[in-house]
Amino acid sequence: MTMPDISTEIAPNVLDVRPILRSGGEPFQAIMEAVQELRPGQGLKLLATFRPQPLFRVMASRGFDHQVREVEDGDWEVLFTPQTDTAPVEISADAERPETWPDPVRHLDLTDLDPPEPMVRILAVAEELAPGEVLFALLSREPLFLFPELTKRGHQWAGNFDETGSAYRILVRKG
Repeated sequence: MTMPDISTEIAPNVLDVRPILRSGGEPFQAIMEAVQELRPGQGLKLLATFRPQPLFRVMASRGFDHQVREVEDGDWEVLFTPQTDTAPVEISADAERPETWPDPVRHLDLTDLDPPEPMVRILAVAEELAPGEVLFALLSREPLFLFPELTKRGHQWAGNFDETGSAYRILVRKG
């Protein structure tokens, strides 16, 4: 079985995380950095020592489909390709109809900050809001560690990547 190229115009970026895995390291940060460096429409070919099943959901939330195949010596090759549609909006379990929330009273562009600063700022601003008020934030990556913290504090959230897959948009409603 051969894997198709994503595009005849843009070759996928290739990331081999097998050395990281074989040395006992965690490649998630390297993978996310490689995704951040992708050009619009560009895919990512990932080489790993195992089938990275949990990564499929993360990449799907960032707007990527995947194809996977086992290669020599039990290693795996995964080709992540950009979805043509906008990533679906994810919402917190307790969020009810985010489309009916009021317009945001605060807007934050946090795209130039490194973690954990965007999370710290969103949590600080959320605490300043009155119950039911909403803030909008623009981030350079999906805030995976922010979601459980918002839920723990009783706030609701809804977010997704923009159509280019380069910016994550999140609405936070104070609970």
